[in-house]
Amino acid sequence: MNTINSSTVYLSKTLTSGVFTGMALSLVMASSSALALTVYTAGPGSLSSKLAAGFEKETGVKVDIFQATTGKVMARLDAEQANPRADVLISASWDTATDLQQRGWLLPYESKNAAQVPAPFKTPYYVAQGISALGIVWNSKSGTPEPKDWQDLAQLAFKDKVTTPDPALSGASLDLIIGLQNAQGENAWKLFDALKNNGMIVAGPNAQALTPVLQGAKAAVFGAVDYVAYNSVEQGESIKVIFPTSGTAIAPRPMMILKSSQHQDQAKAFVDYVLSPAGQEAVAEAWLMPARQDIDAKRPLFKSLTLLPEGDAASTSRNAILARFASQFGQR
Repeated sequence: MNTINSSTVYLSKTLTSGVFTGMALSLVMASSSALALTVYTAGPGSLSSKLAAGFEKETGVKVDIFQATTGKVMARLDAEQANPRADVLISASWDTATDLQQRGWLLPYESKNAAQVPAPFKTPYYVAQGISALGIVWNSKSGTPEPKDWQDLAQLAFKDKVTTPDPALSGASLDLIIGLQNAQGENAWKLFDALKNNGMIVAGPNAQALTPVLQGAKAAVFGAVDYVAYNSVEQGESIKVIFPTSGTAIAPRPMMILKSSQHQDQAKAFVDYVLSPAGQEAVAEAWLMPARQDIDAKRPLFKSLTLLPEGDAASTSRNAILARFASQFGQR
């Protein structure tokens, strides 16, 4: 009788333990599936979706994506100050991360997976997701001579045939203007004036500047983001990406965690995933340069490009340069 009672008690405890263990696992899975990390990102949308799907598969944490231009992402972030929603932000301009750090909005975090990211592309508060470069995108069927440098687009052959992204909407485009000013001083603004007089139009965000060149209505983009164009080349478009001989700008895409995030552990895990080999291979597949130097890419890397000088903080005031550019092109 005592043996039976002991066995019964043991069985009862085992069943009870199993029930509680099952309930605990169910609660963890439910919590994981219910949790949604919010990521604000400035393109490319296909990459954002791929990274979100890979992270969810690995962790069970769903990722909600808001994808737009840098200008629109930053405007939304500012508008939500009273009730912040974003956990992770990925911008197309390094300066935006510097600005947010100075405001005290960022959570310090250094991922273990950032060991292979070169020092210029990481800080204790943010790290590059990937890197793009700015170039001339030329339609080889446009009947115009192949340009080699920025000033070639101010020649008569390109009269009314050039577009450029709006630097107020493209952080990478602003980086190029800053780089040209740092390298050439007032001569950069003389170049912009010559381009304006030659009929160059400020077309909007990056894709909007590229579309008329793909369609043949225009011949070239001044300051195109390279990964967008490389995607079009892969799809069979008759365009060529040209990196000017005098130098260009690269645009590391900073990834950062907002201090206001309610899901900081998950946000750190997302940063870790993006910097993992799988995440960086997805970055390379999107025609960006990986942030990690141990991951291969199918396009030129920054070490093979002639780069414009970054300059000091005084020479790179975003608002002042945006205002001057807008005034020069009659946007204000």
